[in-house]
Amino acid sequence: MDEGIGAWPARRAERSPDAVALVDGPTGTRTSYAELDARVGARAARLAALGVSHGDRVALLGENSPAYLEWLFAAARLGAITVPVNMRLAAPEVAYVLEDSGAGVLVASTTFAPLAQAACAATAAPPRLVELAEEADGPGRREPGPAAGRGGEPCVIMYTSGTTGRPKGAVLTHDNMLWNAINMLSAGPGIASTDVTIAAAPLFHIGALGLSALPILYAGGTVVVVPSFDPAGFLDLMAAERVTTQFLVPAMWAALTRVPDLDDRTFPALRFAISGGAPCPVTVIERFLALGWTFTEGFGMTELSPCALFLDAADVVTHAGSVGRPFLHVDARLVDETDAEVGVGEVGELVLRGPTVFAGYWNRPEETAEVMGGGWFHSGDLGVRDERGFVTLVDRKKDMIITGGENVYPVEVEQVLHRHPGIADVAVVGVGDPQWGESVLAVVVPADPDAPPAAADVIAYAREHVAHFKAPRRVEIVAELPRNATGKLLKRVLRERYAGSAAAVSR
Repeated sequence: MDEGIGAWPARRAERSPDAVALVDGPTGTRTSYAELDARVGARAARLAALGVSHGDRVALLGENSPAYLEWLFAAARLGAITVPVNMRLAAPEVAYVLEDSGAGVLVASTTFAPLAQAACAATAAPPRLVELAEEADGPGRREPGPAAGRGGEPCVIMYTSGTTGRPKGAVLTHDNMLWNAINMLSAGPGIASTDVTIAAAPLFHIGALGLSALPILYAGGTVVVVPSFDPAGFLDLMAAERVTTQFLVPAMWAALTRVPDLDDRTFPALRFAISGGAPCPVTVIERFLALGWTFTEGFGMTELSPCALFLDAADVVTHAGSVGRPFLHVDARLVDETDAEVGVGEVGELVLRGPTVFAGYWNRPEETAEVMGGGWFHSGDLGVRDERGFVTLVDRKKDMIITGGENVYPVEVEQVLHRHPGIADVAVVGVGDPQWGESVLAVVVPADPDAPPAAADVIAYAREHVAHFKAPRRVEIVAELPRNATGKLLKRVLRERYAGSAAAVSR
């Protein structure tokens, strides 16, 4: 199908006009596919009246809402490119995204109007400002048919989290989104028109957009949209809306495990849950398995739209800690520094190819060429595979610690420390050491702030489970770990705080 995602609501409206496409979580307002198609058409007409046309960039800044998705489909219907903006950025950072993408229109919610105005004031050519929640009235605009060549054109510029510097705009095409949806439909228990999910993680993140929203809408299911995440309230909504499949990032799943009455709640409609966006602590997975949930885990990246690897429910126990095998339409290898494939059990960089691989970084041809060596996307993630092809990630290349000539993969140490009864959260980083080059530092959030574990106890616990050189030599107690809006640890911040540098120690 050589057309864009802007046609999806129209095609669904033809097949199942009365089926519920979107639910506004706070109000319960339901939007059918026929209504969604009409609203998308009206918003497309509004953008066209502002001068938006093929290839123009439309930025979105706001909390999750049905209108957010309507604007995205509307831009796609015109052949324009949506630029989701992280609403937790500061005004200069938003201004950078607007200028780097060349957005001509910024659709912003009332909540973030001051941020939008400040960002626009800091740009050389301010975009036109539009209220995200404005009513979608007037005659709609529909494509008369599939737009020739639309599939390979840019659909979204999704800016990476920028944990190591200025964010880069990953250009995702309409076909990337289509094949990502197909991957999700064919993964594990699969997705169908009868499925219901909640878009709770922020939609400016590829996880929520690519795993929660777009595949479900492609399949003709229902997406319940909430502006924020409240653990107890989220569980209430899961039960009330009879959610059948649910994606959350690990930090959100972990928050649900701390809801006091979790054991007393039932979710008979839930078919399977999926965690992604960062390695999920094994203890969190085990908590839901103990409740009888079908829990799966996926690994993806913005540049992969995001589907990359998937761990089926049947393998969660037998391959605990693994992120699984490639999705149906993804090829994956582990390679050494020369791009030669490594053997079973050997550490290598994960490289991937397939129809979900992005079109490149916006206006950054050199950086695009660097990560696409040999036609494979180089993820920067290190992993090992077993004889059946299951991949276990050991860490990011940049986060690997070399102490006394030995490689230490922080994720391995973190998974061990997550099991310590006195630890609620933990991050492991390398800090400079005059004798060993680097030494291992564990930054710990105590389970009981009034009775934090002693550093000596944490070190001794680690040494019982991993080699002594992998165990932390130093422990810092903090109230919380620095994370970005998608729940990823900001290890750069920890290195700045405890080692005086945002970069990993040079080798």
